[in-house]
Amino acid sequence: MKLLANENFPLDSVYLLKKRGYDVFSVSLESPSIDDEAVMRIAIDQNRTILTFDRDYGELVFKKGYRPSEGVIYLRVEPIYPEYPAELVRHLLETAGLHFENTLTVVDENRIRQRPF
Repeated sequence: MKLLANENFPLDSVYLLKKRGYDVFSVSLESPSIDDEAVMRIAIDQNRTILTFDRDYGELVFKKGYRPSEGVIYLRVEPIYPEYPAELVRHLLETAGLHFENTLTVVDENRIRQRPF
């Protein structure tokens, strides 16, 4: 799976996902300061799943019509330590029954919600 870590996704988590063999494009490292719409275009062009802590991505999908085919994972959790988001994402990706294509996945401390688009 190809991932796109938004600029707010901790670099320690990016490095850990890469170490675990995931193909991760990091906005912080490769395209700092680009806007959310540019992030969407990269995800769409490169078939990547977006990893973000930014709630604006739901609006980009449902109100502005962006449709990244590999989906968006929106984390609504406080990173307890810098590698926590990577561990959470890895757990999500390995959970049977979860699919991310054409879906906004919202993760908080108590549940996972998925809304297809």
